[in-house]
Amino acid sequence: MAVNGHHTTSTSSSRPLKAGVFAPIPTIFLAETEELDLQSFEAHIVRCANAGVAPLIAGSMGEAAHLSHAERRTLILAARTALDNAGFHGTPIIVGTGASSLRETLELTNEAAAAGADYSIVISPGYFAGALINDRAALKAFFVEVSAKSPIPVMIYNYPGASGGIDLDSDLITELAQECPNTCGVKLTCGNVGKLTRIADAVADPAFSSVYPRKNSEAPFLVLGGFIDFLVPSAFANAHGAITGLANVAPHAISQLFKLAEAAKMDLSVLPEAQRLQGIIARADFTIAKASIAGTKFLLEKMYGYGGVPRKPLSPTNPTVAKALWDHPHTQALVQLERELAGKKRA
Repeated sequence: MAVNGHHTTSTSSSRPLKAGVFAPIPTIFLAETEELDLQSFEAHIVRCANAGVAPLIAGSMGEAAHLSHAERRTLILAARTALDNAGFHGTPIIVGTGASSLRETLELTNEAAAAGADYSIVISPGYFAGALINDRAALKAFFVEVSAKSPIPVMIYNYPGASGGIDLDSDLITELAQECPNTCGVKLTCGNVGKLTRIADAVADPAFSSVYPRKNSEAPFLVLGGFIDFLVPSAFANAHGAITGLANVAPHAISQLFKLAEAAKMDLSVLPEAQRLQGIIARADFTIAKASIAGTKFLLEKMYGYGGVPRKPLSPTNPTVAKALWDHPHTQALVQLERELAGKKRA
């Protein structure tokens, strides 16, 4: 496969990748054995889909580092079956396939595609970050080769906190978007709004799609925030949504925020309501993110009756901390908003 901006081969997918909001789904484990709780996992996938939120499996929130290859395959198969049985045949599945080596990353990506993943998301390999952090050529070569050899489109995952501090800059990400036609976007969990703006502007250029076409015509290059607290301003910067852990807790609220942000670009009378929701959601995102995976699982347990605890060595949320998180006014404001919007959809 040619790795340049003039690659013309185009394939299509039955599940197009569209702008929107995505939830990095927690992997739910049985309390006593740490085995996969597939029943709860499937229920949660469908809950999110009902709210208009598509799943990302085996990401950071999904404790990918704690999963075997076989478990990842099991989760993908379970997710696809659950979505199809609930009527969400067109909802795509993104799967985290990054690993410490290029070899294993490609192995995981091929396995994910074979199990039914529509798209992959790959983080910078951070185990040897000390050697790679200043080696721009090696980092670029890694993503170039992954995207060239992957059977499914690849999203770049920029998360310094989980990759030893490696932080891809906007120039490198833009180069990858231009030169690698099998890339389908970037998730920016660096929280750098300026970086998002620069990449989104490059992709929004009318010439981008013609000069740098995608290998898969239904997998455009999406620029996605890794947090939801700047969704409204990112919409006005031509970004495409977010992949956010908060969508697990409040999928209806997150989905509604995206709809309002997009509508506001065409009708500014919608903007005050978008800003109101953004404020509630941004405060909750800041508060809940500090509780990490265990905190999100606690809130799922509290609201929906499943969630459980992380795999060891991660610890469950301390009961005192958990109560403070639930009682926090930012959390309660989000819970109220989610219940209101979910109730309206059911009515």
